[in-house]
Amino acid sequence: MKTIKGPGIFLAQFIGDQAPFNSLASICEWAAGLGYKGVQLPTLDTRFIDLKLAAESQTYADEVRGTVRAAGLEITELSTHLQGQLVAVNPVYDQLFDGFAPEAVRGNPAARQQWAVQQLKYAAQASQRLGLTAHATFSGALLWPYVYPWPQRPAGLVETGFDELARRWRPILDVFDECGVDVCYEIHPGEDLHDGVSYELFLEKVDQHPRACLLYDPSHFVLQCLDYLEYIDIYHERIRAFHVKDAEFNPSGRQGVYGGYQSWVDRAGRFRSLGDGQVNFNAIFSKLTQYDYPGWAVLEWECALKHPEDGAREGAPFIQNHIIRVTDKAFDDFAASGIDAARNNTLLGL
Repeated sequence: MKTIKGPGIFLAQFIGDQAPFNSLASICEWAAGLGYKGVQLPTLDTRFIDLKLAAESQTYADEVRGTVRAAGLEITELSTHLQGQLVAVNPVYDQLFDGFAPEAVRGNPAARQQWAVQQLKYAAQASQRLGLTAHATFSGALLWPYVYPWPQRPAGLVETGFDELARRWRPILDVFDECGVDVCYEIHPGEDLHDGVSYELFLEKVDQHPRACLLYDPSHFVLQCLDYLEYIDIYHERIRAFHVKDAEFNPSGRQGVYGGYQSWVDRAGRFRSLGDGQVNFNAIFSKLTQYDYPGWAVLEWECALKHPEDGAREGAPFIQNHIIRVTDKAFDDFAASGIDAARNNTLLGL
């Protein structure tokens, strides 16, 4: 068995214009001071990483890694959540998602998608130069407006949507395969890959591609009443990244999973800082350890109540205290009777 690596922290929710959150060196020093050992890097802000340059220049990639290591940290994964979202966008969301893309491709869905695909390919190459083996992203969505079957979905709509999603992702997955990096889709509302069944539909369409892997985040499963522990039992061989994020679901006589168009504070299901929600992290870390999860435990902080800096400060020891240092011996070795082939045969009547 392997001991899970960590604690790590996803920097996306902490980047800002004020020190120490406005440069890679200073934010890494801040994270290290809280007890983190790794950082997951978003890739749209060139103050932290120039994705294209990291893909093309080993010298620059080494500089980025050197800056992180100077703070005593490692890069856990790169993230292209926002770029991955733009690989597949239903037209109803064009205006809302344009903000994720550079101004030059806004208002031009085809150019925006082409830009996003290139970003993912850069991420594969940059990950390889940085010595990484996993990458965090979203799948995007063509079918999300039709997630509830009313009005009745036309026959073949879902199949056609997944055919197209697979067609767009297959060349990206192949580049990641060439680079020796797993694509870890965060299973998430708003994505066509939002639960186990939808992931399996996609996996079938990409012919069980070995790089079509998973980022496990239990918070999204709490909010849709999915068994997040059995999910590990089913998909552990594909889980290559892990967001440690808490959540709670408190349905009432007035609202449930859909949330009644309420803000995050007033939704029945909402994300919480670690330890403030309902997720059973003892069981999660036990299962991931049991199944030899090979990666990092990375805090993704999202909470409608608590200040982010408090969530970050509390997150490092929370994760560290849940990481299980695996044993190198059986607990009942004290009662071992040794190996005796002749006696074994006698005991079995052979």
